[in-house]
Amino acid sequence: MQTSKSSLLRKGIIFDAIGMATSFIPLIGPFLDIIWAPYASKQMTEMYKGKDGKIASVIVFIEEILPFTDVVPTFTLMWFYTFVWKKENTDDMQPIEVEVMD
Repeated sequence: MQTSKSSLLRKGIIFDAIGMATSFIPLIGPFLDIIWAPYASKQMTEMYKGKDGKIASVIVFIEEILPFTDVVPTFTLMWFYTFVWKKENTDDMQPIEVEVMD
């Protein structure tokens, strides 16, 4: 089942909000990040397949585990990267030759 763009964005915003919320809980927040970081990483690889998803899962793990970086909206940024900023690589494309019949 393919996930829609809007569904991925909603899930990403929710996951970013949860990740940011742990930074506002005094004393317990950093310990929650130890649990949240691997879960967020797993979710990222499930939401975005392939090489980009694997790289993003490592980035979200590091971002969640490091102190004071919870404010970075990694899931939302990945959505923008995937659906807005990423351009298709045209270097590997072969031109199509068309024969014109007279």
